[in-house]
Amino acid sequence: MNIASLTPVCAHTTILLPLYLNRIAAGFPGPADDYIDGGLDLNEGLIKHSAATYFARAEGDSMIELGIFTGNLLIIDRAIHAEGGDMLIAVDALLTIKLLGFAHSRLLPANKLYRPIEISAKSQVDIEGVMLHTAHCLSI
Repeated sequence: MNIASLTPVCAHTTILLPLYLNRIAAGFPGPADDYIDGGLDLNEGLIKHSAATYFARAEGDSMIELGIFTGNLLIIDRAIHAEGGDMLIAVDALLTIKLLGFAHSRLLPANKLYRPIEISAKSQVDIEGVMLHTAHCLSI
């Protein structure tokens, strides 16, 4: 899965959106409530290091088994040290999103049709950041 476009995070602007007190049932529906818990600032919940965070759009199908599809908005933090199992953005000729293997020797796809990218001493793979969140549009 490649990265289609990159956008830096803009200066921190607070926009409070309503956050409902009750959770929405994804199984058996419950009674509706009109209680609002307060405001939710998405910057606060999604961005840890604003100076080191950027947005990108995913392109391709190598990460579909983890729910990442073409057009998804990716939130990537360059200030976080990548650990095994993290989803990261790496440069291997192109920008790509993959899971970092626990031995740090492979970049793993989340689609059985793709092979891992081996990382050796001779590899020219650079880590561009750790992907913390993704969002995708469900409407057409």
